[in-house]
Amino acid sequence: MKILIAGGGEVGYHLARLLTKESHSIVLIDTRAKVLHRADSEMDLLTVHGSAYSLSILDKAGISDADLLIAVTSSETTNLTIATLGKQLGAKKTIARVNNSEFLKLRDRLDLAGMGIDVIISPEDLASKEIIRLLRRSSFSNAFDFEFGKLTLLGVYLQKESKLINKSVNACKEYNKEKYYKTIAIERSGEPIIPDDEFVYQENDHVFFLCLPAGIEQIREVSGKTKHAVKNVMIMGGGNVGYNTAKKISRKKNVKLIESNTERCNELADDLPETLIINDDGHDVHLLEDENISDMDAFIAVTGNSETNIMSCLVAKNHGVEKTIAMVENMDYINLSQTIGIDTLINKKLIAANNIFRYVRQADIINIAGIHGLDAEVIEIHVGENAKATKVTIGDMQLPKDATIGGIIRNNGTWIAEPDFQIRANDKVVIFALPSCIKKTLEHFS
Repeated sequence: MKILIAGGGEVGYHLARLLTKESHSIVLIDTRAKVLHRADSEMDLLTVHGSAYSLSILDKAGISDADLLIAVTSSETTNLTIATLGKQLGAKKTIARVNNSEFLKLRDRLDLAGMGIDVIISPEDLASKEIIRLLRRSSFSNAFDFEFGKLTLLGVYLQKESKLINKSVNACKEYNKEKYYKTIAIERSGEPIIPDDEFVYQENDHVFFLCLPAGIEQIREVSGKTKHAVKNVMIMGGGNVGYNTAKKISRKKNVKLIESNTERCNELADDLPETLIINDDGHDVHLLEDENISDMDAFIAVTGNSETNIMSCLVAKNHGVEKTIAMVENMDYINLSQTIGIDTLINKKLIAANNIFRYVRQADIINIAGIHGLDAEVIEIHVGENAKATKVTIGDMQLPKDATIGGIIRNNGTWIAEPDFQIRANDKVVIFALPSCIKKTLEHFS
C-alpha cells in the first residue's frame, strides 16, 4: 500500500515505524526538518518537508495514487481539512485524528463520509476507554476483552506471593488442568519472550495470559493477586481524558476530580454533576491527604505533565492506594511502570497509533490490543475460507518464532489453543505477534 502520513509527531512517527516494517510505501509529511531527518535516518520511507494543508505539498507527496492518507497533526481542524482535501485529490481512504470526542458521537449527523473522511480517531477517548478497562480488572496491568469477554487478555507482574515463580511452564500446568488459560508472552527486562514448556517464571516477570472467563480467577490466584473492588476513584487532571473517564464511571463509582484551572473547574462542575470537582493543584501532598487519598481504591493521573502524573501516583501508592494509572507523553517511559512502582503507565498517542494500525491491515482483522511495555500486539482475526491455517493442526502450522496462537472463538464456543486443535474457516483466532512477523503470521489466516 502507498500510505501518506501527515504529521511526524509521536502518533505519526510510531505509525511510520510500524508500517515500514511491513514493506508498505510510506511518505511522511511534516513542517519540521529535524523530525523528517530523524525519520529518514531510521526508517525506509520518503519524507516531504512542508504542510499537508498545502495542495502542492500533497501533490508532491503523491496523493493522487495514495491508498491511504492518515492525518495525525496536533490540530484537529488541520487533520479534518487534510483528509477532506486528500480524498478529493485521489486518496482511496482517509483517517483523521481529532481531540474533541463530540465528533465521535455526532459522526452520523455530520456525514463525515460525505466530507471525504472515512475514519476519525480520538486519542483522548481511546485513552479513557483503556483506563476504564484497567479499572474493571484492577488486579492486572493489562486487560482487554475479545468478543465481549469470550476471551480476555490479562497482564500481571509476578511477585513473591505467586505460585508460578521458579517453576517451568510445564510444571505449572497442574494449576490449569481445565485449560482455562495460556501464557502467550512474558516481558523480562524489557524484552518479549514467547515461552516454551521449559521456560521458568521469575519474580518481577510481566506475564500476559489469554483466558476463558473461568480462567480469570485462576490467574489471579496463581499470580498471587487479591481481588478488590474499585469504588472510590480520584482523578487528577480535568482535560479531555480526565473528563471522559469521570463521565463514564461517576454513575457507579464515587469520583473526585482535581483540576487547577478555575474556569475549567466551573465547566466540569456543570457537565459532571455526579463528580466532586476540586479546584486545586495536585502537586500538594497535603491536599491529597485532606481529600482522603488513603481511602481511594484507584488514583488516575492524566494531567498534561508526565512527571507530575508519575510523582502523584507514587504519592498515592505510598498512601496505600491499590490501583494507580499515570498517563505519560514520552513513549520511553512506558517500560518503567513496574520499576518505579506504578501499576500502569499509558500513552494516548501510542494507543491511538495502534488503533489506526488495524485499518492498514490487508487481512480480516477484527480487533487489536496493544500491550503495555512491549512493542507487540494481540490480534483477533477472522479466518478465511481457504486459509493455510485450516489445512493443518496448530502444532503443525509453521508460524514465525515470534508469534503464537492464544485462543479460538467458533460460534458460541471458545477454546484455548492446543497443538492438536484444528482451526476452521470463519473461526476467530487470537494471536500474539511481534511487529516484525505480523505480516507473515497473518498470511496463514487470510
